[in-house]
Amino acid sequence: MSDPRCPCTAVHDAPRVVLTGGPGAGKTAVLEVVRRRSCDHVVVLPEAATIVFGGGFPRRSTPLARRRAQIAIFHVQDQMERLEVDERSAALVLCDRGVADGLAYWPGAPDEYWRAVGTTERDAFARYDAIIHLRTPTRENGYDRMKNPVRIESAEEAARIDARILEVWAAHPRRFVVDSSLDFVDKLTRTLALIESLTPACCRTRAVAGG
Repeated sequence: MSDPRCPCTAVHDAPRVVLTGGPGAGKTAVLEVVRRRSCDHVVVLPEAATIVFGGGFPRRSTPLARRRAQIAIFHVQDQMERLEVDERSAALVLCDRGVADGLAYWPGAPDEYWRAVGTTERDAFARYDAIIHLRTPTRENGYDRMKNPVRIESAEEAARIDARILEVWAAHPRRFVVDSSLDFVDKLTRTLALIESLTPACCRTRAVAGG
């Protein structure tokens, strides 16, 4: 494991990178490795949906409940990002999902979502320097909802959500897609290499790239 202390004293205009994908894609595992092995100027934001639902926000299937939940998730995500960017101590802000992910769960038209959260797709995309999409594995390739108590999706529903998220971010000019693999270490290594390439050179660590 690398030493998290970093000699870099620069004031950074930190890029924001989204790590996204459907349920069970491996985001949690990737982000845990980044937290443990990168320098302390690489800030990993937690998933806003987990904060919202884990904190007791009603999780219901009605259209109204789904809309209210996604609006709440958007604002939690937005404020977490703004905090890290405005403090200017981070060299990279790595987000567990981005504000456009809510479209994959929104029970209505995209324009309705953007009006409800008070922004536009153009502005939402512009805030992120890159998107890394981890594809959700099939049941045969290891999808297991029992590993996460907040996850409620079946393998089939997870695949549909993954496809919707893929479509949501399709127009972003700098999107990377990491396909699933029977060997998760291979998927992890490819993803970590991408994250390192997006990290400012002053705060990169070979321990991250090496997994």
